[in-house]
Amino acid sequence: MASRRRWILVSALLTPAVVLPLAVPLYDREDPAFLGFPYYYWFQFLLIVVAVALTVPAYVVATGADRAQRVAHGLPPEPDGTGAHRDEGRR
Repeated sequence: MASRRRWILVSALLTPAVVLPLAVPLYDREDPAFLGFPYYYWFQFLLIVVAVALTVPAYVVATGADRAQRVAHGLPPEPDGTGAHRDEGRR
């Protein structure tokens, strides 16, 4: 899978987690209640679960895309945290 396609997939996975909570008319009501909670509250809790379920695969895909881009540019797959690769091209 090309790197660009991976980043498009990451965007597609994260978009519902951002857009659904902004669509207030979807959950601006009290009925139906669930375990005594009005619809507004339990739908918000459901959105949290959905956001987590979408964010975890997005993270996995983004990590793989980042690793592939680093290798394609001649860097180690994982950054070492020292920034030593920045000095390699200046010598």
